[in-house]
Amino acid sequence: MGGSGIRTGASITATLYAAVLLALGLYPSELRYLFAYIPTVIGYGVVVFDKWAWRWPLIHRLTGRPWLTGAWRAVLQPSAESRIPTGGNRGPIVAYLTIEQTFWSLHATLRTAESTSRSSNATIESSERSTVAEVRFQYENTPRVEHQHRSPQHEGACRLTVTGHTPRAASGRYFTARLTAGDIDLTLIDRSTDHETFAHVQAADPASATT
Repeated sequence: MGGSGIRTGASITATLYAAVLLALGLYPSELRYLFAYIPTVIGYGVVVFDKWAWRWPLIHRLTGRPWLTGAWRAVLQPSAESRIPTGGNRGPIVAYLTIEQTFWSLHATLRTAESTSRSSNATIESSERSTVAEVRFQYENTPRVEHQHRSPQHEGACRLTVTGHTPRAASGRYFTARLTAGDIDLTLIDRSTDHETFAHVQAADPASATT
């Protein structure tokens, strides 16, 4: 179950439990009254933890999960063996990766000037004794209509390595069903996630003015 499913389940369960207690008028004593509402507090606590509390400084040190939310500048370099069609970009390719993250979920959107990729099945794996984590996700790429004659819709996968609780750079590899693969290097621009287009996020990238 994803983060949104966990939060929704916890909220619904907590709300229904509280409603039942109110409907039945279960107030035999103050102590039992407080005890009866413990599941409600826990339910809403799960929501707060998943969305915000896990990255509060002290809790973040305990969870050890890297905070990746934000807009990242990505440079993709296809390998020499990649089967890139005639007229295709052989790199380096400038792209922008937007990551939306809670403790239990992660969603990534990669935008280039020619297409948009959206993630599925994203995971973050790390050892309790290491500050290095690996982010993996599958994605579906949808090119702009003007490029679909040589770059049809396809699926792929990406694997990134990050270091520390609040990394500002990352690197990894990507693979596609079109038999292309390559390296990807990321640099954090800011923590915003409300970008709608490639041009929109590019305008927020200080490095774009020098490239």
